Amino acid sequence: MISDQTIKRITQFTKDRDWDQFHSPENLAKSISIEAGELLECFQWNGERYDPQAVKEELADVMNYCILMADKMGMDPDVIINEKIDQNERKYPTAKAKGTSKKYTEL
Repeated sequence: MISDQTIKRITQFTKDRDWDQFHSPENLAKSISIEAGELLECFQWNGERYDPQAVKEELADVMNYCILMADKMGMDPDVIINEKIDQNERKYPTAKAKGTSKKYTEL
């Protein structure tokens, strides 16, 4: 998981630059989407030939904005991720979901 030290470093980077004023939940959600689009762009023309460094940088941008949004909303990333996995385990039991990409409503 992401360490508390890393989360503090991300939030401190923002505070040091007085960027928190721009980081409303809405703006952070937009930024996550924009950065996810840039991540997808790494695979735009050829999903087998891509620049691993570019993927790494864009993935880090998505994760940074996700951490900032969780922090802004007073949510612990570890807690919300595990809550979602718990929910998904109930929706996608291994016996029904293993080896299929069907949505839970189709299982």
